[in-house]
Amino acid sequence: MSIATLEQVASDFLFGFGTLFGIINPYGLAFIFLARTINLSDRERAGVALRVALYAFAILIVSLFAGAAILGLFGISLPALRIAGGLVVAASGWTMLHEPGEEQSGTRSSLDAAAVSGMAFFPLTVPLTTGPGTIAAAIALGATGRGSLVEGIRSSIVSLAIAAAAALVVYHAYSQAAVMARLLGVEGTRVVTRLSAFLLLCVGVQIIVTGVTDALQPLGAQVRGP
Repeated sequence: MSIATLEQVASDFLFGFGTLFGIINPYGLAFIFLARTINLSDRERAGVALRVALYAFAILIVSLFAGAAILGLFGISLPALRIAGGLVVAASGWTMLHEPGEEQSGTRSSLDAAAVSGMAFFPLTVPLTTGPGTIAAAIALGATGRGSLVEGIRSSIVSLAIAAAAALVVYHAYSQAAVMARLLGVEGTRVVTRLSAFLLLCVGVQIIVTGVTDALQPLGAQVRGP
């Protein structure tokens, strides 16, 4: 493999991983994950984090390699995916933003490890971790660079590496959420959790706006005419 090819692989990996890392924002979401798993021990939380990371890896792989085909099979457009997913993300952020803290409710979450484990796929993985924005970005990344056989193999290897790296970062962030919370303290964790919930709400609204804009573009082009 030539130096130019290695540079191209490294560039594609950094671009893809940077894109997904920025959209997922695992270290910001870690505090929301901690709020959902507050009643678990560190070991139990790490187990749930591992399941979320594995689910996220599977979703990214499917989105990178077959996302466009699956959407086409069901007749779902990317704007529709963004709007529907954005609604779910925004609703989740709104709910968490208005949840009473432990000091207000006077109790910790009553969910045990089994109940939280059942939430590992929904809503902890979808839409919290790999939401519509992440899926749409992964589909876009997977739709490029598959011209010749060599390019397809290289793109497939890069896609696998991107998905694996993103899943590893998600696992590290979520499994270490309690450690980060202890470093920040009770007040710091409360502030970061509220800010993360507000940002999650904003992300959901932005996804909806993007979806609506994309959906209306063809209509605008028809109104303007040739």
